[in-house]
Amino acid sequence: MTQSEQENHQVSIYNRMMERVRHTLEAAEHKARPTLEHAIALARERAVELGETTREEAERIGNYLRRDMREMADYLNETGKEYRTWFHMDLELIEARLLDLITSVADQTRLELAQWTEQAQLAEDYHSGQVTAPGILGCIACGEQLRLVKTSRVPPCPRCRSTEFRRVTA
Repeated sequence: MTQSEQENHQVSIYNRMMERVRHTLEAAEHKARPTLEHAIALARERAVELGETTREEAERIGNYLRRDMREMADYLNETGKEYRTWFHMDLELIEARLLDLITSVADQTRLELAQWTEQAQLAEDYHSGQVTAPGILGCIACGEQLRLVKTSRVPPCPRCRSTEFRRVTA
């Protein structure tokens, strides 16, 4: 598999795992709601079980999902602002299905994610090669901003080639 095919594969796995997390949370709407952590674990296991990815890659992508949902919840809980400001771009630029998927998961788990907010002291850095949800990432070294309009792998900074970023929020 070429590097480009591998990158596209990981982005695809991220989106499928997010869809499975959403399905797990929605299916349990009238029962005891599973935690986001449990839903991510189920999505990881299902991806491995179906042969879509390796256990190691599913774990890594599950960590990306957890990070993105935690950061969205941190921002929304701290500021009380809308999703639009977390993505820091026009929502029309983001694929409608992906936006619905991400906001649905965030809505259904906001209380749980608020607990994560209390535990988290610093925002987690993003590194080149990781997969992330749409939004703007700022290079820690030079401040250059990467505008991601869909689930993507984080590239090196186009200005200074640094590999470390933080999410930019309004």
